[in-house]
Amino acid sequence: MSEEKNQGQYVFGLDIGTRSIVGTVGFREGDMFNVVAQVVKEHTTRAMLDGQIHDIGAVGNTINAVKKALEKKLGIKLTDVCIAAAGRVLRTIETHVDWELDKETVITPEEIAALTSMGIEKAYEQFQETNDTGLKFYCVGNSVIRYYLNNYQIGNLENHKAKTIGEDIIATFLPDDVVDGLYRAVEIAGLTVVNMTLEPIAAITVAIPEMYRMLNIALVDVGAGTSDICITKDGCIVAYGMIPSAGDGLTEVVAQNCLVDFDTAEKIKRGIATKTTVEYKDIMGLPQKAERKNILKLLDDHIDTMTKDVSDKIMELNGGKPVSAVFVVGGGGKIAGYTKKLAGHLGIPEERCAIRGEEVMQKIRFREKIKKDSLLVTPIGICLNYYDQSNNFIYVTFNDERIKLYNNNSVAVVDAAMHASFPNDRLFPRRGPEINYSVNGVSRIARGQLGEPAVITVNGEEVDIHHEIKANDVIVVKDSTMGPAAVLPISKIPEVKSTITVKVNGSKILLPRLVVVNGEPKSVYYDVQDGDKIVLPDFYTVKQVREFMDVTLDETMTVVVNNEEADDNTLVYDNFTIEWALKSESKGKKKKPTKTAKAMADEDSFENLPDSTPEEIEETRRKSEEKNASIKAEKEAGEKEAKDAEADDSNEPAPEENEEKKEIRDLHITVNKKPVTLKGKAEYVFVDVFDVINFDTKNVKGKVLVTNLNGKTAEYLKVLSEGDVLDIYWEN
Repeated sequence: MSEEKNQGQYVFGLDIGTRSIVGTVGFREGDMFNVVAQVVKEHTTRAMLDGQIHDIGAVGNTINAVKKALEKKLGIKLTDVCIAAAGRVLRTIETHVDWELDKETVITPEEIAALTSMGIEKAYEQFQETNDTGLKFYCVGNSVIRYYLNNYQIGNLENHKAKTIGEDIIATFLPDDVVDGLYRAVEIAGLTVVNMTLEPIAAITVAIPEMYRMLNIALVDVGAGTSDICITKDGCIVAYGMIPSAGDGLTEVVAQNCLVDFDTAEKIKRGIATKTTVEYKDIMGLPQKAERKNILKLLDDHIDTMTKDVSDKIMELNGGKPVSAVFVVGGGGKIAGYTKKLAGHLGIPEERCAIRGEEVMQKIRFREKIKKDSLLVTPIGICLNYYDQSNNFIYVTFNDERIKLYNNNSVAVVDAAMHASFPNDRLFPRRGPEINYSVNGVSRIARGQLGEPAVITVNGEEVDIHHEIKANDVIVVKDSTMGPAAVLPISKIPEVKSTITVKVNGSKILLPRLVVVNGEPKSVYYDVQDGDKIVLPDFYTVKQVREFMDVTLDETMTVVVNNEEADDNTLVYDNFTIEWALKSESKGKKKKPTKTAKAMADEDSFENLPDSTPEEIEETRRKSEEKNASIKAEKEAGEKEAKDAEADDSNEPAPEENEEKKEIRDLHITVNKKPVTLKGKAEYVFVDVFDVINFDTKNVKGKVLVTNLNGKTAEYLKVLSEGDVLDIYWEN
């Protein structure tokens, strides 16, 4: 024999099935795939069940036998292999991911690969949120459903200019023990996995060419232990699925009813495909004959159940609707009646559910004389998938722990951290504790400062989290740090920096904003605390203005605000005027009108801030009414006394004789976009409106009661004019 050569351009694919292992070696030339050798060996024991390895050593030995038989045929040494995974715990996640680029960029395959990597990461995070099995899962396959260019759907991103790219993607996950079992069995045979895919992806590579994927088609790969399902639509694969029911279930029915071992039952099942009668011996050693029609009748109920399960899964994966057609591959689906029953359960014509074998192998060329059969679809698809998606698993060391990563040709430190369950918040700079507070009822947040990012080294060299890694890299991550807690002097709040301007005895005075925190006055040196409720009144009282100016008034002096007599409790707003004067000098100044109960109840004050309760407002109203009645009585008594005194002074005319009497008149205004007429007075102020409109001030329905006059904030005692427009409402 000539000296062995390495496999070179040849691709070696292994279909590790529940009943048998199929080894295929070939190469692609143009659009044709040339199969140069193929070997099939069945397991000598039931080393696999439902597509999952149970006896790793036995499966490894069978793989080794297949490898050696192929090496003998070809005269080469096989070292690298492609495999496919199945399993009863297959999980799939569909997700969407967007990537906003720094600037408009021409999209290259590198950006597309990075986008897919982001999609797989997002799918993994979503899967972990619902993973309650306690098992560690790995992504073993993915398919892009559709791409997006600047938020518009597109067939291919490459070479387009974009600022934002996105994709819908399906990622498939299997538990660590399933993947590890496959890898260890292959390693026993001295092989290295260079590509791993899913069995339905491998099968669809051959069975449904891309030109047919615009149609809504289901592919069902019926093996011995599992039925793997794949759905196409709109030019791409849109869903994967699997049910743990296939050909072995039929074999077990034959074994139980014919009283034979599993291998003999398998021979009976296969025999009736070509013969009307199959001879065998039962476990008692007695010769028996199995009639084809009797075996099929025996299997009818199980075939019906199996196809019903497959139909239900197809409907589930296809959004509750049947597909247009079904392609069936694999040995388990060749049993008579399978496709007819499956079509019946789906409610589609029988001719649209068919076995696919030679029909889909027009671009497959065999060097050996091999019948093109549906059994060969998946083994050849495993080889072809190598050209479309070269990926496998790599091992790295992360903080002294050896971990396995799915290699999509763009694996970064962040991927290793995710698979090592390293918390995200320990990778990125963390902010110190924040302060949550409110200003005049509006919530605000003061954020803490950022700490330092994690310190990451790969093989001793400092890198960032996006650094690409390769097999056997040693990664060390030192936790990120938390920054200092937020600190907010109240003087830093913008509203605190504003002022209220008043004119006192002709001089302009700038008053700093008063600050009330949780109901208590605070200085500008106060540091805001978490949960603080800060109120910044837009007024002063006369007393507060005096205290700010350090002015003391004795009993000989009086206060006039906006030409009206006032007292220490009178409210002073921006641009108001104040005068201190001797009482004799203020003679003739208009006295401040007595407030109605409603005005006093609604008037701004420290006790009735925006977050007062309805009960507090009602209590204020009650006290105001009592005070108003007292003031009215005192005023009437004082006026009577003054009149009596003035009547005795013939040289001093009565005030009524000096003042021009005002006539009572109607006033036409607009309130909340509706016409309103005020009647019965010579002069009307803002608060009079509440006597004629239906507005509930007892129950607080917002944080602030807004009172606007002609588009500007108005006081309750603002005098109204004909045609004025008023707006009154609660504001949050």
